[in-house]
Amino acid sequence: MGFTDQRFNVNLSILFTELPLLERPAAAAAAGFTAVELWWPWIDSPTPERSATDALKQAIEGAGVQLTGLNFYAGKLPGPDRGALSVPGEESERFRANIDVAAELAQSLGCTALNALYGNRVEGVAPAEQDALALDNLVLAARAADRIGAILLVEALNKPESPLYPLVSAPAAVEVVDKVNAASGLGNARFLMDLYHLSMNGEDLPSVIERYAARTGHVQIADNPGRGAPGTGSLPLEDLLDQLGKAGYDGWVGLEYKPGDRPSAEAFGWLPAGARAAR
Repeated sequence: MGFTDQRFNVNLSILFTELPLLERPAAAAAAGFTAVELWWPWIDSPTPERSATDALKQAIEGAGVQLTGLNFYAGKLPGPDRGALSVPGEESERFRANIDVAAELAQSLGCTALNALYGNRVEGVAPAEQDALALDNLVLAARAADRIGAILLVEALNKPESPLYPLVSAPAAVEVVDKVNAASGLGNARFLMDLYHLSMNGEDLPSVIERYAARTGHVQIADNPGRGAPGTGSLPLEDLLDQLGKAGYDGWVGLEYKPGDRPSAEAFGWLPAGARAAR
């Protein structure tokens, strides 16, 4: 097995960011990839003008790549925010306003995975209040995803880089997945297993894979330390992906790493060109 047996997509919100958004799909295609994913591209607007979403759709279709994953509005990301859905007040309202917009964009491009970042803890607000709000909003998101035949992803981040984010372990994220599925009755919520974040939390990655591969809807990778390309750190990513495959995971593996001090097109030397196109 190994890297050549995986299905990879490129996250255009962390790779190719030296280019304008609308040029990134074509750059990914030029590097040999046929699938991409995105954080919500308009960090200041959960409801951008239709011309903006249409332009992105045309750029993706024109490049001949498939959008396989899209985040809901998550505040300033990259930046201080880690989601909006558990943040009372304006941010929660912005998340709700974004749900149908994101789902419509995803549906128009055949994207069947929508990621909802939980949001940071807020000083002066009881965690239980935030968690109740989060569950309400995640159920709304799950229903929107279900309407377009998509899954809803819930992601664990890492505590060193996201100290106010409450889901900083695989069990914590999977617990939320279970609550959403129970509350919605749809069963379309899944765990987003980001091996970089879990490694930063010091989790036993083989054990996480063994326990949660069947509950996983998407996988993302970066090496650790440094959040660089595979081979720049010490994570045995090839072995871990092999274990995931043997455990039955056959979904996408998102490349969500930093290219370093080089153009993004030069950050894929670890992956043979013939293994970059979806199979």
